[in-house]
Amino acid sequence: MKKTFLLISLFLFVISCATPTVVNVVGPNDSKMSCSQLDVEIAMANKYAEDAKKEKNLGTGTNMAALLFWLPGLYQTSVNVKEAVDAANRRAEHLSKLKIAKNCP
Repeated sequence: MKKTFLLISLFLFVISCATPTVVNVVGPNDSKMSCSQLDVEIAMANKYAEDAKKEKNLGTGTNMAALLFWLPGLYQTSVNVKEAVDAANRRAEHLSKLKIAKNCP
């Protein structure tokens, strides 16, 4: 029982180090959005990408703690940052294609 609790705690600690938000590339209502709504969503996707890139910086509190105490957590954050940036960029690209298909300005 003690060993199980330790493993679960360790797993939760490692997962908590990966903080950037990974967005869904395709939303359920994307095709129903107006041009202005698509613009807002593209801006949000770009903001998610920028926020994720900031998490990669070693100067953040989470990354400093991971560097000092838990190196695998720092690696997991780096992997999660790559996933978050890639997903945000693909979402912005998807929404841009929708804008072109709707002949938005």
